[in-house]
Amino acid sequence: MKIQTTIYHNREISYCIRSAALSDGEALSALRLRIDGETEYFDRERGEGYLSREDFENIIAADSESSRNLFLVAVVNGKLVGYSRCQGSAFKRLSHKVEFGVGVLKEYWNVGIGRKLLQQSVEWADRNGIKKIELSVLETNEKAIGLYQRMGFTIEGTLKADKLLSDGKYYSTILMGRVNGEQQ
Repeated sequence: MKIQTTIYHNREISYCIRSAALSDGEALSALRLRIDGETEYFDRERGEGYLSREDFENIIAADSESSRNLFLVAVVNGKLVGYSRCQGSAFKRLSHKVEFGVGVLKEYWNVGIGRKLLQQSVEWADRNGIKKIELSVLETNEKAIGLYQRMGFTIEGTLKADKLLSDGKYYSTILMGRVNGEQQ
């Protein structure tokens, strides 16, 4: 599914959030690879689970046709700096919910891009009859957990010792969800 492009301005930058287009495939492939190498908040290390231009083009084409999927990009001065995706299921018993994921280049953290990607996704879900948004977040990502809680997400569970990071320690993954219509 697609959304209307929205332009945002704050003290630091101006940027837009729009639906991903087929022409974004190459830039998304490079962006995901770079983001994966900037932080340990993701499941992947740089280069793991690599998605090519063609892979992204296929995902974008499928998402554009699906009423249960949404793929957004954040653009600063013509350059992709972040993305988010809501992915639903074709299974009837799971069709009421989507899984949310987001990535933003580290140099653009703390300027509101991740928050706006999440906000646009939540608004889209609410408008389109999505009952629940689920996500997972590393226990050490306290800023993200706080943002999700401010946006109405609650902690639903913990996957203990779920990730082995570069410091040789195991960390838990926090499972969170937001149910449309529940007290926020």
